[in-house]
Amino acid sequence: MDFDHYQREAMRTDRIPLSEGGDDGRALMIPMLGLAGEAGELLSEYKKQLRDGEAHGFFEDRVSEELGDLLWYIANVASKCKLALSEIAAANLLKVEGRWGKSRPEPLCFDAKLPEGERLPRHFEVELMDDGDDDRNRVRVLINGKPFGSELTDNAYDPDGYRFHDVFHFAYAAVLGWSPITRRLLRRKRKSRPVVDEVEDGGRAAVIEEGIAALIFVYATRHRMLEGVGALDFQLLRTVKDMTSHLEVKQCTTGEWEDAILQGFKVWRAVVAARGGRIAVDLDQRRIDYLGPSGINQSRSERSS
Repeated sequence: MDFDHYQREAMRTDRIPLSEGGDDGRALMIPMLGLAGEAGELLSEYKKQLRDGEAHGFFEDRVSEELGDLLWYIANVASKCKLALSEIAAANLLKVEGRWGKSRPEPLCFDAKLPEGERLPRHFEVELMDDGDDDRNRVRVLINGKPFGSELTDNAYDPDGYRFHDVFHFAYAAVLGWSPITRRLLRRKRKSRPVVDEVEDGGRAAVIEEGIAALIFVYATRHRMLEGVGALDFQLLRTVKDMTSHLEVKQCTTGEWEDAILQGFKVWRAVVAARGGRIAVDLDQRRIDYLGPSGINQSRSERSS
């Protein structure tokens, strides 16, 4: 039996149908409450199984019955909301596949057919050098040995390491193949495609990426800077997807975003601990790795010892 057939048959036994106007709150509230009640019944059966063990001999039959009742109420609510169970099921599979399924075998490449000077390099090394003092730390960014961008500070009253947040942008580039900020730093904007340059590599896209980095940083401050964290809140990931829904990176799944974020924070924590560092960005392997302290901070450490 397919979902659509079940949904049609289930509605034939609905005792409280919607009124002609379709705005009868009671007709929708009853199955909503039914869902809560049947979920409670299912938990009750599991409680009996835990308590009585083999003495609860009808456990599987009772679970099957309660799941069937839940399915009836789900079909009822879906119908009254003018939704199809088959479409709900298909959308749910896409959602969980994007969140927990296997990563795509090949990395995304949004600039493969463009001139080399407009493509993100597939591999590059970054050095973050913290050359300020304890009161006003400033970070310089070197990519393949060449300085890029302006010096960064934490932009905060209390130092929190945000001056190293370019690591997050490099992580997005590595795992997602997307980062307007990294393109700007590397001077790899896609100027041969004016519309792409304006929409994908322009100011709005860059602001969105900075907003994502700031949003996730706030989340991370409440979760030990993601140390020991293996999964992120789905609402956070969905917000990120919503923020980028009009950009090319919309092709990336929530699972890929999670991977980019967790890799980025792993490297960021190492860089903060060393007050700088060298990192490798690999778009082919979809990885960002910490290579060790930066040259300037290593020299300081040797002098102090």
